[in-house]
Amino acid sequence: TKRLKEREPERSVTFAIARGLSVTGDKTLLSAVLENLLENAWKFTSKHNEANIEFGARLENGKRIFFIKDDGAGFDMRYVDKLFGPFQRLHTKEEFPGIGIGLASVKRIISRHGGRVWVEGAVEKGTTFYFTIP
Repeated sequence: TKRLKEREPERSVTFAIARGLSVTGDKTLLSAVLENLLENAWKFTSKHNEANIEFGARLENGKRIFFIKDDGAGFDMRYVDKLFGPFQRLHTKEEFPGIGIGLASVKRIISRHGGRVWVEGAVEKGTTFYFTIP
């Protein structure tokens, strides 16, 4: 979060990051997952004067589910199947820069660790990415 804030210090973004969360897995790959998801949250809240980004976990049916939630641009759930495909974009490059491989990478890394990833969102109401690591 520090790196994101240093890059655009004028932005008003509140981060809520849960402490003490850990998993067993490839540190480099799992760091890339968090980096991609936090970068996405940062990018897709950029058009809002004030934004909130949260990273945490909850227990559901005995499984720990991690999440990264933002209150940014969101998306239409009719297009959810496109999100994790390589080079798939729901917004134009002019609106939000990027090439469309970040979420495909996230899905591949999580799958490689035996977990799963999914997302919920609504236009202008934000997005929440969920993932599990067994």
